[in-house]
Amino acid sequence: MADVLRRAINQKKQFLKTKLLLSEFYQGRGEQLADYTLSELEKEYKSLQKMKKEI
Repeated sequence: MADVLRRAINQKKQFLKTKLLLSEFYQGRGEQLADYTLSELEKEYKSLQKMKKEI
């Protein structure tokens, strides 16, 4: 069961990193994002979404 949860977390992290890296704002920061936790990635993604809505 723990393996399934770990895999799901890694998939979610990869999804968020991909979304962030595809944005112009996070290009070139792949190494930095690699060290982020899932919570940090979610926070960054939400911030990005908020910025996009304000533009």
